Amino acid sequence: MSQTKSDDVSEIVRAFKHAVNMTPAQLEKWLETEESRTVGFKGATGGESVGHRSGRRIVRLLHKKTDDLTAGDLAHMRKVVGYVKRHLAQRPSGSVRDTPWRQSLMNWGHDPMRH
Repeated sequence: MSQTKSDDVSEIVRAFKHAVNMTPAQLEKWLETEESRTVGFKGATGGESVGHRSGRRIVRLLHKKTDDLTAGDLAHMRKVVGYVKRHLAQRPSGSVRDTPWRQSLMNWGHDPMRH
C-alpha cells in the first residue's frame, strides 16, 4: 500500500471513529428497538430504512481490523461521516432526547446525547 493510500485510509478511519460514538453493543441494542425501525427514509418500497441498514453495516465495520477494510467499506465509512456531519448541522432547538432527529442519527451510530 502506498504512503498516500495508507494516509487516506487512516484519515477515513479516524473521521469514522470520531463520527460514530456508539459502541457495537450499544448500536446493536438500539437497532433492535421499534424506534430505530420507524425513523428514516425507506424509499418507494418501504421496509428497512437506509439508516437502519447502514447501522447494521456500521456494527460490522466496527468489528473489522483496518487492514481488512475493503474499498466498499471505506466508501461507506465516508458516507457515514458525511451523514453525521450534515445531520448534526440541522440540530433542532430544545431537548432532542426523544426526537426523530436523534433517533435517525443513532441509526448511523452517533448519539448526540453522548459526550
